[in-house]
Amino acid sequence: MAYIISDEAKDLLKDIKKFCDNEVREQAKEYDKTGEWPKEIYDKAIEQGYTALEVPEEYGGIGLSRVDIAALMEEMAKADAGFATTISASGLGMKPVLIAGNEEQKKKVCDIILNGGFAAFALTEPGAGSDAGSGKTTAVKDGDYYVLNGRKCFITNGEMADFYCVTAMTDKEAGLKGISMFLVEKGTPGLSTGHHEDKMGIRGSNTCDVVFEDCKIPASNLIGQEGKGFKIAMQTLDQARTWMGCVATGIAQRAMEEAIAYTKERKQFGKPIIKNQAIHFKIADMEIKIETARQMVAHALTKMDMGLPFSMESAIAKCYASDIAMQVASEAIQSFGGYGYSREYPVEKLLRDAKIFQIFEGTNEILRIVVGNNIIA
Repeated sequence: MAYIISDEAKDLLKDIKKFCDNEVREQAKEYDKTGEWPKEIYDKAIEQGYTALEVPEEYGGIGLSRVDIAALMEEMAKADAGFATTISASGLGMKPVLIAGNEEQKKKVCDIILNGGFAAFALTEPGAGSDAGSGKTTAVKDGDYYVLNGRKCFITNGEMADFYCVTAMTDKEAGLKGISMFLVEKGTPGLSTGHHEDKMGIRGSNTCDVVFEDCKIPASNLIGQEGKGFKIAMQTLDQARTWMGCVATGIAQRAMEEAIAYTKERKQFGKPIIKNQAIHFKIADMEIKIETARQMVAHALTKMDMGLPFSMESAIAKCYASDIAMQVASEAIQSFGGYGYSREYPVEKLLRDAKIFQIFEGTNEILRIVVGNNIIA
């Protein structure tokens, strides 16, 4: 793996690889069939501290760089993209607080994650996907409280989150400037989950509706200021996109490794098919694409760590990595021939897992708009 990481991260990477090989890779096959959330796998990951990698050092985290964490996240993704997505989505759920919350809020959410909890980011609504600013969820001030009403959909970790960062309209007349961000904790009256998505891929992660019905939260749970919610959400997604690029890169890496292993064993016309130049070229193209994606991820994360602008780089990393994950997984299936199309082998799952990465955290069409706007601005 061509990330340049710290010695501490290298040691942890070995541990995570061993954990994933023993506890995730094979076990994920059954959960891919059933669509159940594999609680026992996540319980074991919590014991090892793997679900809290993104907690900042000042709030009790282990103090790794973002590039260090990317190497670890890619290893998880190689074992199962749903597993990596769950952990990354929990980091996503923290980000609005880390970006704009006060010290009390930051400490609270980090303590929840460190103690084995999960987070969720609730932005998307049935009528507000790429046009996130058209959401209908409202938050009405009532003395020392806000009362939330609305429905969010496609929320990763929705059923098991211990807290949610939620966008809601506090001023319907103000458009995007009328959106605010709120911290809503599990168990709050009026908070519930709805429709559970029976997904094509990443089936080891949970995705569902989150519903607010006269959900009353303290006014102190406002994150940042009223009217700043859309900006906070976009800053959150700017970071999250790189992490999705990282997971997509892990899917592609696994696909290439499976293709190499199979074509070394599969013999046709008296020799392993990997000795055919056609397969050589497929593998070479896979490696070129994967390494390019990985370095784009590393570049975007390095800029984040340095405090430099990274919005365009993050969009490129996610867009490119998800596109090549689809391409590499498809070519891996082709390398397996008819067996690649069978559930008996792992590569068809990789293609199903890869597809969502072209869609969530901003569709790749939206991300091309982001890149274009950065270029011509």
